[in-house]
Amino acid sequence: MSGDTPGTMHEPGKRPQSILFACSMNTVRSPMAEAMAKHLFGREIYIQSAGVRSGEPDGFAVAAMDEIGIDMSSHRPHTFEDLEDSSFDMIVTLSPEAHHRALEFTRTMAVDVIYWPTIDPTAVQGTRENMLEAYRAVREGLQKKIKDLLDWHPMGTL
Repeated sequence: MSGDTPGTMHEPGKRPQSILFACSMNTVRSPMAEAMAKHLFGREIYIQSAGVRSGEPDGFAVAAMDEIGIDMSSHRPHTFEDLEDSSFDMIVTLSPEAHHRALEFTRTMAVDVIYWPTIDPTAVQGTRENMLEAYRAVREGLQKKIKDLLDWHPMGTL
């Protein structure tokens, strides 16, 4: 699977029981991934997110997620140091800074660390619609990768 760090232990077809999504400030990319994964998998998988540094909640991220019916308004950014539980089966990093921090964080643990380079939509300038479009692109890209990684299939009709 492209994007895997060499030497990962994730078995194809077997879902991890716990995942941490990580980015630079835990304000856009990782909380979006966390909210989508929780929406798709509920309590089947323990899912959290963290940042290298703490940031402020991002209204565009909340708006982009609200468009697909996922409420992210109560998310409060936090860092790796704020995590109550540090044992995860997999860490998915979304920025170079987070990837380096995750490798350092897991140095003595048997954890899969996967890097998904994901643009930071906060860098986009222009109209509100241009900015929202950048957040939507991140949302859609993350949603596809999460579904692919965790082999998600919609429930069939009865």
